[in-house]
Amino acid sequence: MNILITSVGRRTQLLTYFKEELNGQGNLVATDNSELAPALYVADKHYIVPRITDPEYINILLNICKEEKVVAIFSLIDPELSIISKHASLFENIGVKPIVSPFDVCELWLDKYKTQSFCLDNGFNYAKTYNNLNSFQDAILKRKISYPVFIKPQKGSASLNINKANNFEEANLIFNSSQEMIIQEYLAGQELGVDVYIDFVSKKVISIFIKEKIAMRAGETDKSKSIKSDKLTSIIEQLVVKAGLVGPVDIDIFEQNGEFYISEINPRFGGGYLHAYECGVNFPKFIIQNLIGNINTPTIGEYEENVYMMKHDTLTIRKQ
Repeated sequence: MNILITSVGRRTQLLTYFKEELNGQGNLVATDNSELAPALYVADKHYIVPRITDPEYINILLNICKEEKVVAIFSLIDPELSIISKHASLFENIGVKPIVSPFDVCELWLDKYKTQSFCLDNGFNYAKTYNNLNSFQDAILKRKISYPVFIKPQKGSASLNINKANNFEEANLIFNSSQEMIIQEYLAGQELGVDVYIDFVSKKVISIFIKEKIAMRAGETDKSKSIKSDKLTSIIEQLVVKAGLVGPVDIDIFEQNGEFYISEINPRFGGGYLHAYECGVNFPKFIIQNLIGNINTPTIGEYEENVYMMKHDTLTIRKQ
């Protein structure tokens, strides 16, 4: 059972977990567009590929799948999810299972403004979000929102190009610095991260892991503590089912005055998933079981609370 993980970057520990779960029963293949992506060198085989915007990108992945006898493929970055999902039938035609949600679902969660519409239409709290200055100014005047606010790309990922504005002059300058920006309410509560797995065979939620974020680094959870919340677990179960998500999902939440607000939903492994794995929440095993046609047994909430995760540096040396 050979599995291909694309755009692996620095996610060395996640790939290590997959190798451990494969346990010699298959090879782990990795791709990235940089030969200095350290996670490449954890895999059994790796390939340097063009950027995901290259017209030949999908054909290159298909050829790698054929060459390496790959049975499943998934990406670790948001912009590539839609690309793989859009071409899912091409992979399926050669016996490769894309570990990804449907195309329209990937597109929905990539777009932060559409995410707001979905959440509000379905009864989930979401940070107030505006995609033009006029509606934002009107909201300020009506005291529906106040400074500071966050301004970020409507279809951004990895917390890139996010800025805080403390007044209209700053908001105007940042908003007009790039195209397709949004202005979002600043939520001052506790940030939480939720790792969810929806079984590919049964389409049921089988695992939910909640962590309290203590520190962030480069857009990823750097330090966190495992917690439990029956209320949030119930909200997440309803949310992912209504959204049509499958496989691994990463959700960012803010808890403010006893209420939970959806911040972002990423239909992929989150950077903080490592914490869940070390607490026994084994998504790689779930994926492998699904690939051989087995339904995973639900294990929602079956992990220990008050377990801390602390990421730290290591290194990889490569000689030419």
